[in-house]
Amino acid sequence: MRRQKLREYEMKIWDISRTLSAELAPWPGDVEFKLKLNGKIPEGSSVNLGMISMSLHNGSHADARFHFEQDGSTMEQAKLETYFGPVVVADFSSNYRGNTMPQITVDDLRRSERDLKEAPRLLLKTNIWSDSHVFPKQIPTIATDVPRWLQERGVKLLGVDIPSVDELASKDLRNHHAIAAAGISILESLDLSSVANGRYQMVALPLKIAGGDGSPVRAILWRD
Repeated sequence: MRRQKLREYEMKIWDISRTLSAELAPWPGDVEFKLKLNGKIPEGSSVNLGMISMSLHNGSHADARFHFEQDGSTMEQAKLETYFGPVVVADFSSNYRGNTMPQITVDDLRRSERDLKEAPRLLLKTNIWSDSHVFPKQIPTIATDVPRWLQERGVKLLGVDIPSVDELASKDLRNHHAIAAAGISILESLDLSSVANGRYQMVALPLKIAGGDGSPVRAILWRD
């Protein structure tokens, strides 16, 4: 009877975080992830004791506005409720089976409009970055009118499964600024490969890093 009750509470969890390791491809020129054991039990230490060095934008991460705005808020000021709650996954992977990189437009997003009313967070699935060990050479972006459209529908977070919401070569980071101006927080480099279209619950809390321009997140999805 007890085992039967436990089964009733079993819940499917999707881990949508990329694994932090030395094999994870960093943004070209950025600091790669490194793990070092300063204490090792086989060498006489009472514990294994590790330290890491990394960019705050390695793997799945949240952007703080300070990342692209000098007077923007830093990571310890993040509103945690933004990164916790109902979310919509919109799957556009079928658009990217060739070498073309069409933008994701408002017309593309209209099919999710009804769900966004009750789940004001949006994750865009492209499956462009299928191998975390190799940095993508090109990525799709959102159309310029998407941030305003999302704002008008009360969206508070936008997540992508690629390294940036802007083109890789962008210097003005137009989409970053437009998304922030719309009051929308940004998650980048998620792994949505095993997640289907539809509504979920999400937790993707950033670390409380004073002065941080970003933070790694452990992002998960589940369904009630």
